[in-house]
Amino acid sequence: MKISKIRLAYRVIIDSSSTIIWDKYVFEDTFKEYKMQSQQFNSAGNLKNTFRELLSENEKASQLHFLVGIAADGYVQQLKGNFHRVSDVLGNQYFPFVNYQLDIVNTDITDHSKHKIGITFYSPLLTYFGIIEGNYVVSKNTENTNEYETIMFPVQPHLSVCYIQQE
Repeated sequence: MKISKIRLAYRVIIDSSSTIIWDKYVFEDTFKEYKMQSQQFNSAGNLKNTFRELLSENEKASQLHFLVGIAADGYVQQLKGNFHRVSDVLGNQYFPFVNYQLDIVNTDITDHSKHKIGITFYSPLLTYFGIIEGNYVVSKNTENTNEYETIMFPVQPHLSVCYIQQE
């Protein structure tokens, strides 16, 4: 059996319609951080209200993804490496992750309701056995052995293989 190593990525979108309390805190704090940080990229004579407008005017505004992401870091750390919205086929609510990346989908400093961000969570390196009945079959064990404890995550929107290492 040919065995590969992969990383999975799961992306969550957070906007004003988000109902989960964790999302609401992240939403509020990242919006406040955006309003504060965007000032350094906006010119006084030509203010841009939306992130997309600001980005088209000043390419250095792409740094805002990282700068705004800092506001979410404490909330991500609270998750302790498990994102509890992705279920395996047994119904266990966790997705192990080792890092994340926040991106600003768009926002408007004059309209709180238009703030929208994405957070992508990246799994640790996993042993990948393939897809069985629409499920990624993986193991956290990446050592070459004859036995593996496996986890099966359903193929679903916002869950993707983002890295492959062939043996």
